[in-house]
Amino acid sequence: MAGNRIGRINEEIQRELANLLRTVKDPRLQGGLVTITHVDTTNDLRYAKIYISALNKDDEKDMMKGLRSASGYLRRELGAALRLRYTPELQFVADDSIQQGAHILEMLRDPSVVKPANPANEHIILEDEK
Repeated sequence: MAGNRIGRINEEIQRELANLLRTVKDPRLQGGLVTITHVDTTNDLRYAKIYISALNKDDEKDMMKGLRSASGYLRRELGAALRLRYTPELQFVADDSIQQGAHILEMLRDPSVVKPANPANEHIILEDEK
């Protein structure tokens, strides 16, 4: 039951932070597209890990520095918007799962990595295909 509540809080934090990121005036965050991929909050609501993915990987370090410097502002605004007993301390983490997924798709589409089906077995009809 408590996990369901934490899940709803994580979704709400993600939604509010996505709106708040547009209001941050740090020049390191103005240039690129920043996406919040996942939020993981502790059960006591003291800490929240915010997983961030940047469109331009070259500027990712600068964006992370900008987010860390704006974390106080974001936490204050988040506390005003959510009305929780404790506003969690925000910890920003770079998330490269989108790039990993794209790399796996690229490998799956490469015929030298993934071998095509055996053409000798094309005459076999499975029960599901009937």
